[in-house]
Amino acid sequence: MKIPKRKLFLLIIFAYVAFSLYAAYNVFFSTKVLSRVHRVVKKENSGVRDGGVAPFLTEEWNPWEDEQVEYNSALNKRREAFKQHLGRIDKNKPKRHKVQIWGKAAIGLYLWEHILEGPLSPTDKVAQWREGELQSGRIDFSFYTGPAVVQGHVPLGMNSLVLILNGREQQKVSYSTRWLEHVKTMVQSHTVSHVAVVLLGNEHCNNDWIGPYLKRNGGFVELLFLVYDSPWVNDKDVFQWPLGVATYRQFPMIRPNPQLITSNRPYLCNFLGTVYKNSSRETLMRVLRQSGLEKECITAAREKWLPQETEDTLKRYQTALAQSELTLCPVGVNTECYRIYEACAYGSVPVVEDVLTPGTCAAGPTSPLRLLKAAGAPFIFISDWKDLPVILERERGLNQEQRVDRRRRLLEWYAGFRQQMKEKFTEVIEDTVFKSG
Repeated sequence: MKIPKRKLFLLIIFAYVAFSLYAAYNVFFSTKVLSRVHRVVKKENSGVRDGGVAPFLTEEWNPWEDEQVEYNSALNKRREAFKQHLGRIDKNKPKRHKVQIWGKAAIGLYLWEHILEGPLSPTDKVAQWREGELQSGRIDFSFYTGPAVVQGHVPLGMNSLVLILNGREQQKVSYSTRWLEHVKTMVQSHTVSHVAVVLLGNEHCNNDWIGPYLKRNGGFVELLFLVYDSPWVNDKDVFQWPLGVATYRQFPMIRPNPQLITSNRPYLCNFLGTVYKNSSRETLMRVLRQSGLEKECITAAREKWLPQETEDTLKRYQTALAQSELTLCPVGVNTECYRIYEACAYGSVPVVEDVLTPGTCAAGPTSPLRLLKAAGAPFIFISDWKDLPVILERERGLNQEQRVDRRRRLLEWYAGFRQQMKEKFTEVIEDTVFKSG
């Protein structure tokens, strides 16, 4: 049968289109991998086995196969080496921990601003809420203080906590106990893993109330930094901490400057403080009057302790420190007093009454003030104020160069002491929070 030309033409066109589509599909959509290979027929054995015909096997032969294997092997080795390099970097990178400090006693500001030298915002010292952050060693510290820092309203985001408390008197102890009970619930709920306490201890060293909270006694407080010469101090879980300056009276952080070091100070000594009845402070004031040296010292004795510092009284006190070569530091309830550290801040050498006060504080060849003595404090130690005239006469004989040199050494020592306490505090915290991780 004769096919019309028109139909034949359409049939050819249809076949061409179908073939084109099939070819396009194989090129663009087929899952087969195209490689530059040649198919060859290879005979496994030249002979016949078991009376049958030797099978013929077909294989793909790739002339670049050896190079490809070598390239892939080298690539995998480079990838593995890079992974190991990243692992070493991550392993050698110092691990860091976050530690929060809750300042619920005024000594917290001495720790944060004077020892750690951390910033605080806002700068207003009477703000209800103040906070700051800093890095020291492998620790990222954050600090919160102020009346608005209350239980249950401090932001978390850490597993280690330093709580700063006051245990000087019973009212303070009751307040501190409530904070410890709050932290105890946090430990029990696994919100906090490590707890340290910085405690302004009792001036007679009666701190038994906090004993049950120590981990060694079945509690949760792993570290205790304790002010005054407590017999508990063992440098393992209980460490001695300096009293520092009276931040509760707004004593500031003093930065040394050339004027502070080289100025010609008009007074030999100063003592501005309360004179208690039948105390060594009465002896001090009497010796100054009888020796005729009272006019060469700035003195302002009070019969009653003033808990509130005004802007005017603080300024007069700071001026006295800055204008005196020596600051007289008689004992109070305890030998250690704020005046010692405040004098150091101004480069005025503390003349410290080196006698042990009543109480259960540690006695020994280095007590009292064993922390400061161990650090090599360049103070003048006196056991009886009747020896003061001899000290002041010797002071008169020093020239300006000698006084400036001594002032510089005192300021350098005090800066070094604060740095030493910073390093010790950081290292002890690090040892605790890293030992479990």
